[in-house]
Amino acid sequence: MAGIRDATAIVGIGQTPFAKRLDEDERTLACRAVLAALDDAGIAPGEVDALASFTMEETDEVELAKAVGFGDLTFFSKVGYGGGGSCATVAHLATAIASGQATVGVAWRSRKRGSGPRPWTNTTVQLPTPAQWTRPFGLLRPADEIAMLTRRYMHEYGATRDHLFNVALACRNRANQNPAAVMYDRPLTREMYMTSRWISEPLCLFDNCLETDGALACVVVSRERARDCARKPVYVHSAAQGLPAQHHGMVNYWNDDPLTGPAWTAARHLWKHADFTPEDVDVAQIYDAFSALIPLSLEGYGFCGRGEGGAFTEQGALEIGGRLPVNTAGGGLSEAYVHGFNLITEGVKQLRGTSTAQVPGAATCLVTAGEGVPTSALLLTNRS
Repeated sequence: MAGIRDATAIVGIGQTPFAKRLDEDERTLACRAVLAALDDAGIAPGEVDALASFTMEETDEVELAKAVGFGDLTFFSKVGYGGGGSCATVAHLATAIASGQATVGVAWRSRKRGSGPRPWTNTTVQLPTPAQWTRPFGLLRPADEIAMLTRRYMHEYGATRDHLFNVALACRNRANQNPAAVMYDRPLTREMYMTSRWISEPLCLFDNCLETDGALACVVVSRERARDCARKPVYVHSAAQGLPAQHHGMVNYWNDDPLTGPAWTAARHLWKHADFTPEDVDVAQIYDAFSALIPLSLEGYGFCGRGEGGAFTEQGALEIGGRLPVNTAGGGLSEAYVHGFNLITEGVKQLRGTSTAQVPGAATCLVTAGEGVPTSALLLTNRS
């Protein structure tokens, strides 16, 4: 990964509206997001020769290439593990372009989760072996699995619901500044949070991400090509994936310490190939399918010590002007949940200086994918 340091840049981003229900199908939404990203970059569809997406993406490369009008594709990849793959799509494109396999790459995610089915409701598919030993005992949904880890985190380190509220509130406050956010006009109070219904104790309604229809995309080119694009380039400074030894998705109970998740593995590789440290990060977009993932990720990526993630959230640390502003468009909890891809586009907006909740002078941004599953992360910078 040292070979990709600042060698490529994100030069275009695009998105559709976000909503609980959109009428268009996933392929149409994907095409709209990709075309918007290319237009943002000032690059014609026929110049695209690389694609990266999620294994869970319903729109495949062939469909997208024909519908949008791409040229010959010389690189294409898919990344697994749901939200854990978001940052890896950009990393794959950066690697392909830096190594000469392609020149213009597009990564995207299109999803109709707000109006679509829940994956765990499909009873016709045989469960993977580990799930055969957990789902019969009540761990049916990701929320149930993360709730178990959250309870252990509270028990071992004294984290409280107030710490989880700090996370939910920071995300909601930023969404209240973002007209594109699903929760734009819906403020959150502590009373609302504390009296809301349980989804899977100790996770309440506001600890869980939204269910959203929508699509997003970004365009990656070489550093040299980026200088001629329409928008200010945001460089891919470092990238990493992480799958720790003996990992088991979400619950991670085969490890000696289930609370040391994939973020710790990804972080070691990420910082190893970076010219700056956690202390130098101006703003972070941290995967927040569940509020508890943010304190766990703060520890994994080195912003605080083991067991200190809850306390880190105190005194407005996650707000604009705080110690580490996070999820400045609202994140998965309050803007939209599209497997974390909106965290990438918001990171780009911050470093362009165009966010609806702009961090003054932001020059470096950490973007993370899903903690609890094999994951990935990016360090972005606008420093040329």
